[in-house]
Amino acid sequence: MNIKKPLHTRWKNIVRHYFWPVLTGLLLATLLLQLNRTPSTNPATPFIVSYADAAQIALPSVVNIYTSRTIHVENHPLLKDPLFKHFLNNNGIRQRDKIERSLGSGVIISSNGYVLTNNHVIDEADRIRVLLADGRERLATVIGSDAPTDLAVLKIDLDDLTPAIFANPKTIRIGDVVLAIGNPYGIGQTVTQGIVSATGRHGLQINTYEKYIQTDAAINTGNSGGALINAYGQLIGINSGLYSKTGGSNGIGFAIPIDIASYVFENIVEHGEVVRGWLGISAEEITPSVAEAFNLKALRGLVLTDIEPNGPAEKAGLQIGDIITHIDNTSVGNGNIGMHKIAQTKPGTHIHIQAIRKGESQDFLVEIGLRPKNKSD
Repeated sequence: MNIKKPLHTRWKNIVRHYFWPVLTGLLLATLLLQLNRTPSTNPATPFIVSYADAAQIALPSVVNIYTSRTIHVENHPLLKDPLFKHFLNNNGIRQRDKIERSLGSGVIISSNGYVLTNNHVIDEADRIRVLLADGRERLATVIGSDAPTDLAVLKIDLDDLTPAIFANPKTIRIGDVVLAIGNPYGIGQTVTQGIVSATGRHGLQINTYEKYIQTDAAINTGNSGGALINAYGQLIGINSGLYSKTGGSNGIGFAIPIDIASYVFENIVEHGEVVRGWLGISAEEITPSVAEAFNLKALRGLVLTDIEPNGPAEKAGLQIGDIITHIDNTSVGNGNIGMHKIAQTKPGTHIHIQAIRKGESQDFLVEIGLRPKNKSD
C-alpha cells in the first residue's frame, strides 16, 4: 500500500538532495568564468599567469631601426708628403670612406606614420630604415630631434599601422610588472620582463632633462628607442639606456616616461623642435648641508646660486641667495621637478614665485622666457 507523503515533505527531500550540489556547481562555474576573463590567464593552463596578451597588443607597434652613415677617414700624414708621393708615383691618393652602421628600436605613435625613438639612435645618420613587426619596411624621414631628452620623431609612409596605446603616467608605481620590447643586438624583436624598480630617477648626467623610470627588465644594445609597457600592453616609457660596466644588461635599465615623451613628440610635430620655458637661474635643493651653509632652519625650497643677466628671473627682481618655496602656490622641494615644470611652461606665461629673502617672504611675478638652445635651466 503506497501512502503519499505530504507536499511540503517531498519539497524538503528535493532540497536536501539537490540544493547543495547545484549551489556548489554554480559557485564553481562562476569561479571558472572569472578566471577565463582574466587577461593574463593562459587558456591551456588556467592557473599559470602569462603576459602574452599584453605582448600581443604592443608588439605590432614596436619597430626595428637600422641606420648607416658615411665617415670620411683621413689618410696617414705621410701620404701627403711630396717625397712619399714621388716614391709611390701617385699624386692623387684618394681619401678613404667608411660606412658605419648601427641599430635600435622605435615605437609607432600614430596611424599616419609617426615613430618615436631615441635621438642617439638616429643622430648623424645618412640613411634610416624602419622594419615593422609584420615584415614591411620603409626608409624614414627625420621630423625633428631633442638632444636634452634624447628623443627623436621619424615619419614613414605606410598604411595600416598600429599605434601604441598610452598608459596614464599617474598610474605607474614601483613594483608594477613591465615588459621591454626591442631589437637587442639586431637578433630581432624581443620581449623581456621585469618590474618598475624606481620612478623619477635624475642626476644621472645622461641627459639635461631626466625623470627616468628604472626597471630590471633586460635592456641591451639595440633596445634603445623601444617600448616599455605595463601588464595591459599600454606604453609607459621609451627605453633609453642601461647602467653597465660590461656593456650587457645587469638589471638597471632606464626609460623616458610617457608624459615627457608625449610632450616632446607633440612639440616636434607642431614646431619642428621642443619649445621650452626658461627662468634663467641656477639653484640647489635645500639639503641639510645647504641649510647649514646658509644658516637655515628646516625649510623646503631651492636656493638661487646664479642668475642670468637680463634673464626672466633678474627682470622680475629675484636675487642670488633667494629661496624659492612656491611656484604658482605649489611647494617646490625638488629641483628636478621644478626644472621640468618651468621647461613645460609656455614662453610668455606669467607665473607667481614665492621666495624667502633674509627671513622674509616675498612674491614675484615672472614672465617665462624662451629657453636659449645653449641653456639647460
